[in-house]
Amino acid sequence: MIKVHDLAIIGTGPAGYAAAIYASRYKLDFILIGQVSGGLVSEAHTICNYPGFQSITGMELTQKFKEHISMLSVQEVNDEVTEVKESNGEFSITTRSDQKYYAKSVLLAIGTKRRKLNLSNEAKFLGKGVSYCATCDGGFFKDKIVAVVGGSDAANTASLYLAKLASKVYQIYRKDKLRGDPTWADQVMKNEKIEVVLNSNIAELIGEDNLEKIILDRGQEIKVDGLFVEIGSVPNETLIKQLNIKTDDEKYIIVNAAQRTNIDGVWAAGDITTASNGFRQVITACAEGSIAANDIFTHISRNT
Repeated sequence: MIKVHDLAIIGTGPAGYAAAIYASRYKLDFILIGQVSGGLVSEAHTICNYPGFQSITGMELTQKFKEHISMLSVQEVNDEVTEVKESNGEFSITTRSDQKYYAKSVLLAIGTKRRKLNLSNEAKFLGKGVSYCATCDGGFFKDKIVAVVGGSDAANTASLYLAKLASKVYQIYRKDKLRGDPTWADQVMKNEKIEVVLNSNIAELIGEDNLEKIILDRGQEIKVDGLFVEIGSVPNETLIKQLNIKTDDEKYIIVNAAQRTNIDGVWAAGDITTASNGFRQVITACAEGSIAANDIFTHISRNT
């Protein structure tokens, strides 16, 4: 006999973990599935705005989330969901390892993925100088010269982190000043190991087997050993398209105040949505996951 859960939570970032905590408290029969524990948050160098922690790394906060759900005996399945189908009011979920799960409702907490530069040699130098995670790969560039592209909080904190390891950090940004949290931006501008290059884009990546230099759109050449791309993220669209979920022009899932999508039985929470006034933070992701779990509990209670 096929087991049909009340709920399938897809995604193991802050939104998914928060939803799992509330779903557990509501005694829902649910499954939590995600490829990477913590999602992009696990890569954060420093988080200074999550209540209760003056400063904590993304990996440490992820571990706190995991400890919490473990205490509640929540089963976390580490796998990638590749397909979700709806049939007669129930959903079938297929994973990369060809496992199948079934649920009456689905919460998409699938987050976003790193935005790429879309340069011709970008894929060639991946792991050979090009990285999308300073926390993951910064240690390989101790006492070397690196560049960070971007001007938001992610780029600013990456530059500050890398300045502790590398001999020199160039921060390349297309606008005339850094943005995001002024505290981080001020620290970047005052750091003697960081040189900020404004009003510039990277036009070309040069090297033989490994990245050797970058060329800016204004013709400047900068010799580097590594390049860290921190230009934001974009929605993971695969499951969204499969379920015909409505999105805005930037492909973020449109939800109502209860985190419901246009598809019956499907909710969404976290960075993938249009909720929280577009303020995509750990705390807003957790709030959205909690709101969704509450509404799912109410929905299931009324229909059983």
